Amino acid sequence: MEQRILSIKDLNRYIRMKMDSDTLLSDVWIRGEISNFTHHSSGHMYFTLKDKDSRIKSIMFASHNARLPFIPKEGTRVIAKGNVSVYERDGAYQFYATHMQPDGVGSLYLAYEQLKKKLEGEGLFDTDRKKILPRFPKVIGVITSPTGAAVRDIVTTLQRRYPQVAILVHPVVVQGKQAAPAIVSAIRMLNLMDEADVLIVGRGGGSLEELWSFNEEMVARAIAESDIPVISAIGHETDFTIADFVADLRAATPTAAAELAVPHQAELAQQLAERQRQLQQGLTHRMSRARERLIRMQRSPVLLHPRRSLLQHAERLDMLKHRLESRMHSRATLTAERHGRLHARLQRYHPQEQIIHARHRTHDRTRQLRQHMSALLKDRTSKLQAGIRHLDALSPLKVMSRGYSLVYDEQEKHLIKSLHDVQPGDMVKIKVTDGSLACQVWGMQREGAQDAKDTE
Repeated sequence: MEQRILSIKDLNRYIRMKMDSDTLLSDVWIRGEISNFTHHSSGHMYFTLKDKDSRIKSIMFASHNARLPFIPKEGTRVIAKGNVSVYERDGAYQFYATHMQPDGVGSLYLAYEQLKKKLEGEGLFDTDRKKILPRFPKVIGVITSPTGAAVRDIVTTLQRRYPQVAILVHPVVVQGKQAAPAIVSAIRMLNLMDEADVLIVGRGGGSLEELWSFNEEMVARAIAESDIPVISAIGHETDFTIADFVADLRAATPTAAAELAVPHQAELAQQLAERQRQLQQGLTHRMSRARERLIRMQRSPVLLHPRRSLLQHAERLDMLKHRLESRMHSRATLTAERHGRLHARLQRYHPQEQIIHARHRTHDRTRQLRQHMSALLKDRTSKLQAGIRHLDALSPLKVMSRGYSLVYDEQEKHLIKSLHDVQPGDMVKIKVTDGSLACQVWGMQREGAQDAKDTE
């Protein structure tokens, strides 16, 4: 029988398939300490889980670690869930984590600090975003366990201090894995109902693990998103949770939360009695001052001798009347003078006056224009006569009248100025003063030549 020889790749794949089909290795929880931790830029986490006896390479992909309630670090002890498989390329088996949670109180405290820092950086703890509690609420919503001492303390305190307030208890589990979703659902439900004026969210004291549901991020965000003011009442005075920092008001105990939520009716009655006493004192004092004022008015000269007072006012009225008449007369005089000045100014701008002035200006301009045109015409005439005289002196006719003539070719297009312009036998025309002569060249003689050159 021929022995089958496997490639390294086929062998690693076979081992991976065997491990993937193992029910224990496909869903296993392990406990260990993180070492060689690397958070890659892709979002994946690469690390080693170890205990005192052994170690295993591990990986947690970004799609799984995005839901972690804490940030893993070097040396953190954790409990992780996942599966064991083989990385075929290297032939090494490793643990693929899908869930992870801190192991022990120290890890819980680390997760608490990390979430606190994260939410504080987002501004969920800022005082300027916290809502003010109504002074006289009508309905108080209570979110807590229906069986614990916290609900009894809250209800008893509310009924004792402010019995007219209505109490709306929404029972939830406050411990365990289902606690955080239940608290979030209750907060959103009471906001949706929109009946409560204040919400009290809390429970009695306990360990860090027992109070952990109030350190969950989902609970903190639900409190921050609530439109109804929230009072946190979780544990004892020394217990602080994430919910306490996000809430609009923190109470040290559930009883203190009830005391902060409503006023005390005895204190209100005492305040009301004090206000009533102050009102009575104020009214008595005001009536006393009014009575004194009435007595002073009754003793005043105006009421004792009204006619005398009227005569004084009549005298003042006469004086004011005289002053008014004087000012009106002065005002009328000034107005008349102003009207006279305006009338005189308007007369100067009367259309008839404007026409007369315009005619004078037109006559002057016409006279000046004629004088200017006459002088210009005289100057131009003088220049024209001088030009005519100059042209006449340069005219060819003037020269011809002294015995000169002009010789042209037969077509009279070109003036003959040299012997080179004609040949013997050419027809020429000679311009004289009173006409022209048609001639033919019979001979030519150059200036200074001794012999004449004749041709027939």
